[in-house]
Amino acid sequence: MAKKEQSAKTELSYEEAFAELKAIADAIGNDAVSVDALAEKVRRAALLMSICQDKLRNTESELDNILKQMSGNTN
Repeated sequence: MAKKEQSAKTELSYEEAFAELKAIADAIGNDAVSVDALAEKVRRAALLMSICQDKLRNTESELDNILKQMSGNTN
């Protein structure tokens, strides 16, 4: 992963990434993105989707650990 992409993954919150992703999807859906900018927007959207997926996976893992600790099951 490129350094710039790694930096983006650690700096954006889930909410920020999701809001930007939604804005890109809306712009593409409304034909508000020029053909020249389309590839870059799609590349950015892919990065934002990866950020959201990573954050959701991490949160799920943390919640699983918390629930295991609460139930006394450390497996």
